[in-house]
Amino acid sequence: MLELARGLSTRALRALAELEMRTIAADGGRLKLEWGVLNARSGRDIEDLLWWDGDRLLGFLGLYAFGPATVELAGMVDPAARGRGVATALLDAALPICRDRGYRKALLVSPGGSTAGRSLALARGADLDHSEHALVLLGAPTDGPTAGVLLRTATRADATEVARLLTAAFGWTPSDVVDRLASDSERTLLIELAGAAVGTVRLTREQETAGVYGFAVDPAWQGRGIGRDALRRVCTRLRDEGARRICLEVAVDNERALGLYTSVGFAQVSTEDYYALPQG
Repeated sequence: MLELARGLSTRALRALAELEMRTIAADGGRLKLEWGVLNARSGRDIEDLLWWDGDRLLGFLGLYAFGPATVELAGMVDPAARGRGVATALLDAALPICRDRGYRKALLVSPGGSTAGRSLALARGADLDHSEHALVLLGAPTDGPTAGVLLRTATRADATEVARLLTAAFGWTPSDVVDRLASDSERTLLIELAGAAVGTVRLTREQETAGVYGFAVDPAWQGRGIGRDALRRVCTRLRDEGARRICLEVAVDNERALGLYTSVGFAQVSTEDYYALPQG
């Protein structure tokens, strides 16, 4: 039975965690579920689709919106229930929701090399948009030279500066920067040097796992060790706060960033493919 969920109950979250464990035990690697996001669902809109067989959860597909433009769809099917059309049914139900909300781009996330994920995407006429490595830091960051940067929590008053830094580094800015700065489930830091804002990073936290997102250094300040120093400080702060697992993602073709992350101690754990689904 299909459930279109507005927020996830304690029962659903528990069943979802059990499904994740069964899936990883069978397939290895990791799943892009964003537990911090799942635990903080507002309950206003349908953002998660669940396929139940009685009390047993057999399939899940979550919608992860990035402003009004892009939505990512990521989930899993119980290894014992594959081949029954569960993934197809979940995607059939999700795509009209994405269209009705006006997302210009819908990306289906699949573990790299997954034959089933690739087949599901291609059956929908999707094209591979990009791939990302998932990296994790399990210990202390490596030692190295410092650039003298300072970290401070950004507030809504810093929205213009955060947007400027993201645009300079990535060529675009999320439309919900102000909402992110006001969120209770994540925080954004400004990276400052000699009184100037030279970078930014967004952090999430779910129990002992922390996530690093939108890590950006103004191109005008790059090449001075600022990014490496800032990332070491961020990781040290997260570990001091109780995080024992720090995760981030990087595009497979971004060799410069990958080199930075591995130099600080991050190790690759998986690769994920992002397929752009037709919106018609």
